[in-house]
Amino acid sequence: MYIEERVMAHREKRAWIMLVVAVVAYAIYVTIVVGRADGRPLADVPYAAALLWTVGTSIVANIVAEMAIGMVSPKAARVADARDRQIGQLGDHVGQSFLVAGAVAAMLMAMAGWDRFWIANVIYLAFVLSAVLGSVAKIGMYHGRLPQW
Repeated sequence: MYIEERVMAHREKRAWIMLVVAVVAYAIYVTIVVGRADGRPLADVPYAAALLWTVGTSIVANIVAEMAIGMVSPKAARVADARDRQIGQLGDHVGQSFLVAGAVAAMLMAMAGWDRFWIANVIYLAFVLSAVLGSVAKIGMYHGRLPQW
């Protein structure tokens, strides 16, 4: 029986990197913040440094990982066909919807006078959901069929 080996597209690898880095960074952040609570309300926990460090580190990790896959196959990093572009656009649209929802939620929370902790965390969660769900959509489209409109 002949089994066709599928070669993962460069942009699919980038989606996997974004997915893994976003999930790991957010898990580390939540672990740090919850670990600092020690019975206090979460809004009283110092969070800003942990948030900035995890966001900054995830950006650097993403760049380094993408550079590494680009060095392994430099020609593949420059190749993108119409399907790759369409998948990228559709995945970005899925992810951006969560940024909009997070921005609206943060705006409503600010208008209602919520604590800055909750506002900052809903924005961070929106960025994470955007990265995760946009990446999952891209990966899913690479393994399935693109929607036809």
